[in-house]
Amino acid sequence: MIEILEVRKGAQMLDIFEIRRQVFVIEQGVNPEEEYDEFEDSCTHFLAKYTGIAAGTCRIRQTQNGIKLERFAVLKAYREKSIGAALVEKCLEKIGAVDTLIYLHAQLHAVPFYKKLGFETIGPQFEEAGIQHFKMHYKPNA
Repeated sequence: MIEILEVRKGAQMLDIFEIRRQVFVIEQGVNPEEEYDEFEDSCTHFLAKYTGIAAGTCRIRQTQNGIKLERFAVLKAYREKSIGAALVEKCLEKIGAVDTLIYLHAQLHAVPFYKKLGFETIGPQFEEAGIQHFKMHYKPNA
């Protein structure tokens, strides 16, 4: 029922941007200028389809601090269907075994979700795009 596609360009990027617009810009009130950035072309994007319908997305980006998982978004109608977990698993599968930090910035409500998938919080709570977050890093077998 869940299919995760790796996307770098093309028509499926429109689906990715629409999901992010619905979740971040409309639902959470994030400024579109903060949501879309100069890293879009250098990231590996993933599109989750649920029974053939574009329902979720995320991306992986190499930073000077390590590999960052970001822009996780699942349309409201498709939440609680394991799409987010499937996206995280696909990211970790794509990254493979590396000797570098794998991290993300989790919105407060999502911290327990990421903890179940092997992430731990690092440092203090902070604000990003007007939303409270914690930095989390991946600890396999945690």
